[in-house]
Amino acid sequence: MRLDQFRFGAIRIDGVTLTSDVVIDRGEVRKRKKKASKPFRDRFGHTPLSVEEKIPWKCRTLVVGTGAEGALPVMREVEREAERRGVKLITVPTPKAISLLNRRAKQVNAVLHLTC
Repeated sequence: MRLDQFRFGAIRIDGVTLTSDVVIDRGEVRKRKKKASKPFRDRFGHTPLSVEEKIPWKCRTLVVGTGAEGALPVMREVEREAERRGVKLITVPTPKAISLLNRRAKQVNAVLHLTC
């Protein structure tokens, strides 16, 4: 899997340009469905990543790309759930996440926020 040409609001994965947040689960790419996290929006000023979402936990490492400027909030419950499951959680701005994924994409799952 090759991730490239990231810009605010868009990313190209294996030659396909996507314009919404994405989840990479064992090599499969799908749109992030953040509706379950919307009830927490007022508390964070932005829809955070919460355990209410379908997070791709079947991995040893989960990379969360927090956006171009690193503004996506990741709730403490996500960190606790990762620890409980024995999953290493790496939370970094999306450009850094892409770099990590391009080096180790077969070994990790990801949630990538494409804006802020």
